Amino acid sequence: MSDATVRSPCRLSAPGVVCSLGDDLLPVMAALREGRRGLTASDAFTPGRRLPLGRVTVPLPADADWPAAHRSRNNRLLARALERLGPSLEAVLARHPRERIGVVLGSSTSGIGETEQALAVAGRDGPLPEDFQYARQELGAPARCVAERLGLTGPVHVLSTACSSSARALASARRLLLAGECDAVIAGGADSLCRLTVNGFASLEAVSDAPSLPFSANRAGINLGEAAALFLVTREPGGIQLLGAGESSDAYHVSAPRPDGSGARAAMAAALDQAGCAPEAVDYLNLHGTGTGHNDAMEARAVSELFATPPACSSTKALTGHTLGAAGALEAAFCWLALHHGFLPRHVHDGVDDPELPRLPLVNTPEGAPRVALSNSFAFGGNNVSLLLARDAPEDGP
Repeated sequence: MSDATVRSPCRLSAPGVVCSLGDDLLPVMAALREGRRGLTASDAFTPGRRLPLGRVTVPLPADADWPAAHRSRNNRLLARALERLGPSLEAVLARHPRERIGVVLGSSTSGIGETEQALAVAGRDGPLPEDFQYARQELGAPARCVAERLGLTGPVHVLSTACSSSARALASARRLLLAGECDAVIAGGADSLCRLTVNGFASLEAVSDAPSLPFSANRAGINLGEAAALFLVTREPGGIQLLGAGESSDAYHVSAPRPDGSGARAAMAAALDQAGCAPEAVDYLNLHGTGTGHNDAMEARAVSELFATPPACSSTKALTGHTLGAAGALEAAFCWLALHHGFLPRHVHDGVDDPELPRLPLVNTPEGAPRVALSNSFAFGGNNVSLLLARDAPEDGP
């Protein structure tokens, strides 16, 4: 692609979001401004061990009358996010042929929670319940559900690269538009809490029993959460633009990041380069910021090496929990809100800086009016994505 094509308009609509902070953008924005956590303690997935979790508590659409293969909490989260796209979705459906609208999502759980429930009923030797549908847990199920609900026949797929899944979905949506394969793409992701992920991360000794403290000297691990976040991505000018998507794979270790941060730095640099944007133009950086020892250390190094003077930074995972496959799209949505409404999401921890890490300007007040934001998503296997968003022109929105 030529530079002119790569830098063509790629507009992100106001997002549809459901997470532990709520499903209405204005209260979600208020929580980001105030640094208000949306965590609740629960042992629902780890009996005998109460963990802070970012659980969605707002009502979700009922699925009793859905096709059996679509009945999962993951898809109910997506359905709520779809509802929150509102008139913007209706306008896209009215404007473009259904075969020219794509669906690209990220997920790491899909409907595995429903399989866990079926196995609990079946026990070790019993048959699975008659209503069990393996299709619910297939990784392609979320995108298929959205496409079938809306009658879309364009490209439909799910990317599953753990914690960078939905950031990659946005990057993929951008490529579909620039290649002329679609006129619009519904892009984002969803992940729901389940025993597999909560116990899996616990077995890695990566989970904190207290609210997480990203970049603190006292950080002890992540909190897990669930969410869905969706955008309508179109080739329209104005509004909030996805200017660049940088991707890298350092393949250092199956679960640990490369300690020197070179893979993370490469993704950030690639996003800036694709957008033709200098590092000093970035006003806000949404850190991957899981609150684990290795991740925060490598990310602090990567940021300090790429930016002569790092921009205002925060990790919003302290508020929502780490929503895994949904995190990239959810945090892009937070960047959208920050750019559109002119504020900086707070960084929440105990105020004890880690003297072993390069110092980052962590946000402690929401005052600010960023025009350019970078959002980091780093995953198992060194699968790294950085998204560069910019405020181009005013638009109607919440």
